[in-house]
Amino acid sequence: MATIGADRSLEQASISSQNLPLVRRLEAVGFRAWPAASVQYDGSWQVRLTAGHPSNRLNSIVPLDPSDHRDVQIRLEKASRKFEAYGRAAVVRQTPLASPVLIELLRAQNWTRFDETVVMTCDLAEAALPDTLDHLPTHDVGRFVDANLTVERAPLSLKPALAEIISAIKPPSGLFMIESAAEGPLATVLCVQDNDLAGIMSLSVCETRRREGLGTEILTSALRWARMRSARSAWLQVKLSNRPAIALYERLGFRDAYHYCYWQRETR
Repeated sequence: MATIGADRSLEQASISSQNLPLVRRLEAVGFRAWPAASVQYDGSWQVRLTAGHPSNRLNSIVPLDPSDHRDVQIRLEKASRKFEAYGRAAVVRQTPLASPVLIELLRAQNWTRFDETVVMTCDLAEAALPDTLDHLPTHDVGRFVDANLTVERAPLSLKPALAEIISAIKPPSGLFMIESAAEGPLATVLCVQDNDLAGIMSLSVCETRRREGLGTEILTSALRWARMRSARSAWLQVKLSNRPAIALYERLGFRDAYHYCYWQRETR
């Protein structure tokens, strides 16, 4: 597994170095698809904080310009104090848009690197979507949130924050669920269409029903919905360690666009 991750990281370096405009666009639509409660800027750095939800995508310092490293140590300390005020450890999201100077500072200060993730894209015009049972999206945010938390076995205490996040998404969104009368929610996915791009968020399948095609079924429904609404490309984010999910996405035509990871400093 470590070898696979290393190989993909080396491949990623050559991909991202030539495609920074795509990285910038996908980062921008990602912010809109999963909006933080508080967003502050320091130069090109975005400081995202959401008190009620633990997601690193909602709680991180996100540098957005590789050349922006002025007063990097002072700015990092200032941003870190914002996290301390929330009782959180400061987290930095490293994408190809992060300055190498900042990353070297994180290493020098013994920050911990974790959660390498791959962003993948798919040309929906070329995607050969399998002929699976089609599911229509629901408009009931509360019902979707309940289903998602059940499938992911997440604490019910997250319901208010998750409902608020989904309700705050401005682009058109499709909330997809597969349910069983006997077993309840089995799979969920959120698809956010931002002009010609469709973002796949929070794809989850019940642990006891995995490897039965439910992931393919619900993902295909979301992609068909987005394609019918004139989306040309789809994108998603998946942890590099999640090999079964990556294999599913690759079968549907998704390919690596770039990688990112997080760095964390423990609270003092």
